[in-house]
Amino acid sequence: MSIDNEILLDAEDDAREVAFIRQQLPQELKERLSDDDLYYILDVIIDYYTTSGVFEQEPDAEGCIDIDLDAVADFVVKKARKEKVGEFDHDDILLVVQAEMDYSEQQDEA
Repeated sequence: MSIDNEILLDAEDDAREVAFIRQQLPQELKERLSDDDLYYILDVIIDYYTTSGVFEQEPDAEGCIDIDLDAVADFVVKKARKEKVGEFDHDDILLVVQAEMDYSEQQDEA
């Protein structure tokens, strides 16, 4: 597969993930967060996972690792503030983080 095809497939998966997350959010939050906000939040979530050492944890007997969703939401809120992207509410971001986790779990089951 060419790099262009991989990039296209990644972009399509990202669009599906944003659509899935948008479906999970309460209406008022859907109205406050743009798709660009959601793409940014997803990028920061990935940044958290890759820099926090969460993937270096030893999985439990069921093959799962413990991810502190509150810590992920805190990371997103702080990074968005630091990068002057926006002032996000922790509880709002927590809903996005939970929806992202649901999407990832759904993809793992497929």
